[in-house]
Amino acid sequence: MQTTVRRYMPLISLGAATVVLAVLPKTGVPQAWLLYLFYFFLFLAAANMWNLLAGYSGLLALCPAAFIGLAGYTMTILTWLDIPFYVGIIAGGAAAALFAAIISPSVFRMKGVYFAIGTLVVPEILRLVFLRWRPVGGELHGGGAGYMVKGMSGVTAEHRYWLALAIGVASIIVIGIILRSKFGLGLAAIRDNDATAASAGIDVFRLKLYSFVIGAFVTGIAGAIFYSHQGYIEPSAGFHIKWLMTALLATVIGGKGIEGGPLVGTIIVVILHFQLARYGELSLLIQGIILVIMMLAAPQGIMGLVRDVRKTGGVRALLRSVSRGRIKARQV
Repeated sequence: MQTTVRRYMPLISLGAATVVLAVLPKTGVPQAWLLYLFYFFLFLAAANMWNLLAGYSGLLALCPAAFIGLAGYTMTILTWLDIPFYVGIIAGGAAAALFAAIISPSVFRMKGVYFAIGTLVVPEILRLVFLRWRPVGGELHGGGAGYMVKGMSGVTAEHRYWLALAIGVASIIVIGIILRSKFGLGLAAIRDNDATAASAGIDVFRLKLYSFVIGAFVTGIAGAIFYSHQGYIEPSAGFHIKWLMTALLATVIGGKGIEGGPLVGTIIVVILHFQLARYGELSLLIQGIILVIMMLAAPQGIMGLVRDVRKTGGVRALLRSVSRGRIKARQV
């Protein structure tokens, strides 16, 4: 009995937390709290999916902005065609997933740093395309000028909060299911050595494709929900590198390749997001400095340090872990 309860405790805890968070808007809490949580849920979904790619699949994909921008544009354009925004959110995720499937044969041919660079330029290419794109017909116009999201007059902040909560919880569930399946075992083998995994009979391309498409779909939905809240999308913001920094920073701070890492890291990233907003574009530089410091001091992240402390025990183990991370960083 105790073993069964212990086994399902994470799921029970997640369910209880979800219920509490779902009723929170009805308890009269300050709207600022709901806004912070709204950003937390969306950033968590993006960070979980980046952790799926970089932490579990060995795919250092630097293109979450491509999925977010495409999904946001898809949702927005569909509202101009009198399609409800919630249908556009799902369609946006599907568009991002389809785009990931289309580019995967090309980008998967690149390895290591070449794959990272190849995916990094994808959002920039899309930004240039959308800056020059002029849809024709009806009232659709603008391209680089961007578009307003239509049909949102009856949608409250609570509705958008619940949508963000849904995708944040869904991202946790998706990661949990994957890690506890044969799919997750295959991804772990690919991450360690894809050549060895292929020789063992694992379909490397298929598993990478699945993780890439799943990551794009969930990230795209999070992006579409964000722009339904924003009410406006334009290329420079939709495909901005800030989306990459958000997902990367949350994952690295929390712990890459650790299930609870993005959850912890996203809390810190949300705090940074609102505290650094006053500095404009300098906020990206500050976040970059924080990222470098974190990678040098504790490359395994906060949850990695906690894991080491639990294994060896005591603060001394924590200090040794940090010191070891610094030595490895110098060697690299």
